[in-house]
Amino acid sequence: MIRPARRRQPAAVVATLLTTVLLLAACGAPPKVQTALEDVGKSDGSATEGAPKGFEDFYGQSLEWTDCGEGFQCAVASAPLSWHDAGSGSIEIALKRIPASGQKVGSLLVNPGGPGGSGVDFVGDPARFGQSLRSSFDIVGFDPRGVGQSTPVKCYDDAGKDEFLSTDYPYTPEGLADRQDAVRAWGQACAENTGPLLGNVDTQSAAKDMDMLRGALGDDKLNFLGFSYGTQLGATYAGLFPARTGRLVLDGALDTTLASDEVALQQAEGFESALRAYVTDCQASSDCPLTGDVTSGLQQIQAMVEDAEPNPIPTSSERSVTKKLAFYGVAVTMYDEGSWSFLTQALQEVFWEGTGDDLLYLADVYNDRNEDGTFKSNSEEAFRAINCADDRAEEDMTQMRELAADIEEAAPTLGESFGYSGIECTDWPYPPAEQEFDQAAKGAPPIVVVGTTNDPATPYRWAESLASTLSSGTLVTYEGEGHTAYGRSNTCVSTAVEDYLVEGTVPEDGLTC
Repeated sequence: MIRPARRRQPAAVVATLLTTVLLLAACGAPPKVQTALEDVGKSDGSATEGAPKGFEDFYGQSLEWTDCGEGFQCAVASAPLSWHDAGSGSIEIALKRIPASGQKVGSLLVNPGGPGGSGVDFVGDPARFGQSLRSSFDIVGFDPRGVGQSTPVKCYDDAGKDEFLSTDYPYTPEGLADRQDAVRAWGQACAENTGPLLGNVDTQSAAKDMDMLRGALGDDKLNFLGFSYGTQLGATYAGLFPARTGRLVLDGALDTTLASDEVALQQAEGFESALRAYVTDCQASSDCPLTGDVTSGLQQIQAMVEDAEPNPIPTSSERSVTKKLAFYGVAVTMYDEGSWSFLTQALQEVFWEGTGDDLLYLADVYNDRNEDGTFKSNSEEAFRAINCADDRAEEDMTQMRELAADIEEAAPTLGESFGYSGIECTDWPYPPAEQEFDQAAKGAPPIVVVGTTNDPATPYRWAESLASTLSSGTLVTYEGEGHTAYGRSNTCVSTAVEDYLVEGTVPEDGLTC
């Protein structure tokens, strides 16, 4: 099961991986056809208005912002452990903001994806956001409950986590049983080391935290820019609080109507399409290590990944590249076409030299692993905990085998790695949360959904579906490669996003950039 929403900042040497702030050629400014009527200004001070009974103090809390270097301000908010029990205790939500440089109209919350991505880290690069956004808004990144610098989900120590992320389990009855045992042990460790927070990290609870933050920030309505999993977070907020929804932009959309098994199938198809585009591009160059036609090149990648299970690829260190790590190393480069050259370099090393240092490095970037075996974040822990708190895939082994066969047929290159997703929440210590929100978000103002036509992690059809599901959704299409569009595509997209957030100008539904 791959993380669909990864938008983390990797090491500088591969700064184009996953995220990039380089703008590509413009496709023209979008027409301005409609102006949203909602007010994005500051509130009159009644921050606790609309707070659920018993939770008024959380909404009315005073945030103490302190200088945390390079022009940033940081604060810590308190949130209830459980939004179903006002007496359950509290947790911490970490915040970091870029103060508005001009006439401030309000706050703009941002989420980079995941689940498990750090909004605190994400705002650390102000160049991600256009000048008009930085001028008009306090841009506020937050680590959702269970993530990063907020009260975190904790499971294994670094050594245990490293083993968990690199160990292969053959797709045999015995191997699948071993994989279930490993996931079961992981969940038990999470419960022991995290406590009751583990049962309260679902997306709905995080969306309720966002409304509480809106009140604490002093805004009447929530303005939000969410990427990938952040689109699920934003859509959930709009469904829970349509009357308090301000201007929302959801980029790299998740389809909130899909079951987990459908997500796995369609995501596998998305990565297959992205890989095909990569191989086509690679083979147009004389230094591509993939020979023959595109189909042959895809088969060579598949064979390399498959062979790494019985024969892990050696490196110059004591570590080797297992099948799981080989998959991560390939997959991470599909998030941005600017990263394709790094995959070519890694494949050259594997096919021509028989070593996997570069491929291992790419896998470590994906997993947020440092060279010394420590990890930069708890993204893996939070990813699994939040997914298991939100939904469960099919857990019947017979049906999982049938689903896995369908996935491999649809995505023969790497599809096997997307199968058996029902195992990933084996005997999870807490049940999934019950859905309490309106998926159509009836009554919310216009919500801009952005989709990229060959996005591997959140396929374009998901953006189409989310825009259609939301009663006020409007779709902006970026014709290109990679995951998400704003900040890594062109001025057509950035103009559409920024004009809406700053001025309330709704882009034409169906705008193509």
